[in-house]
Amino acid sequence: MKKSLKKIPVFKNEKTEQIFWAKADTSQYFDLTNTKRAIFPNLKPSTEKISLRLPTGMLYRIKCLANRSDVPYQSYMKMMLSEKIGELSK
Repeated sequence: MKKSLKKIPVFKNEKTEQIFWAKADTSQYFDLTNTKRAIFPNLKPSTEKISLRLPTGMLYRIKCLANRSDVPYQSYMKMMLSEKIGELSK
């Protein structure tokens, strides 16, 4: 006999949904007996806007390096940060 599942609430926003699922027992809301791995090839990572103050000279050098690589400087900065985080995480 299948157990009855709880109804998933309607959430006001993503934050309240995250808080709910962090505490909830998903087995009460989903039948987990026939699960399959989901693949999301076009899913873009969430981004957050920040304000970052840099010395003028440093920003100029970053823009020059980015220009050499034919990459927008903000994308170049993300690549540099990602590489450094990867190195430090080892």
